[in-house]
Amino acid sequence: MRLLLILLLIPGLAWADKALEIARDIYFVNHFFAVDNISYGDKQHPLQLLNQPAGGKTRLVRLERHLNNRYDKGDIRARDLVIFRSGSLRGTGILVDIYKDPKRPLSFAVWLPALRKIRRHAEPDQADTWGGSVFTYGDIYLRRPSDERHELLGEVEFTDCLGSIENTVLSTPAPWCGVRGRRLLKLRSYPRRAGWWYDWRDQYLDPVSHADYRSEYFKDGRKIKIIDKAWKSMELSDPRGQYWLYWYGEDLRSGARGLAWISGNQVSWNRDVRDSLWTLATLRRLRR
Repeated sequence: MRLLLILLLIPGLAWADKALEIARDIYFVNHFFAVDNISYGDKQHPLQLLNQPAGGKTRLVRLERHLNNRYDKGDIRARDLVIFRSGSLRGTGILVDIYKDPKRPLSFAVWLPALRKIRRHAEPDQADTWGGSVFTYGDIYLRRPSDERHELLGEVEFTDCLGSIENTVLSTPAPWCGVRGRRLLKLRSYPRRAGWWYDWRDQYLDPVSHADYRSEYFKDGRKIKIIDKAWKSMELSDPRGQYWLYWYGEDLRSGARGLAWISGNQVSWNRDVRDSLWTLATLRRLRR
């Protein structure tokens, strides 16, 4: 309540500045800028992605992800490596270059094991789906704070549990209720691109770390998509140091759902890892 009273005293322009500052913190949290590097899974214990299309066959993809936020070579600030360990994409690797110039598009190098070749791709459209899931490239990589106009709506009580796809065979996580009953910040964001696939999205945020527990997307006044993230603190001096245990997504128009999850002991950060992991040579060593 005290935070809400303080926010009510902020004049209009400062209120907009505060909303943008919070949006930048969300970006900071989601890109793990509080740490030098972070890894999700490895070859033996990978990250798992469950894609459940409406009326279609459920597909499970296993992968690992390694992000180096301090790569710092030439004009490249960071590199993100994804290796697929199962499914039709098994043996495929993706190396993403993130440049020091924040306005420069990301570049993607994709290792195609069947061809034994690397193909380079320009930054995809933010609306393109990632790995055949309900999550888009915008959700994971590309949506920047400057791509939207932000409005801070104050504090609300969050009365729900985060969603999940319960599957006893795969031991998927149960819906997380640790956030239910808490007071969260609500941020509304409007895309600057005209005629975009959503008109606005509402994000429910931890008031200290600004980790985004839920994002709800709206089009023509109707809720069309939900993304939930179960965040956990890294216990760093910076409260924005967070890592997620699972993402849940649901397309309310088609009924398609998706879940990416991992156990806490399969996430590690600030390891002593050579930068050579984030090179094309790593991609070329991959096998199906």
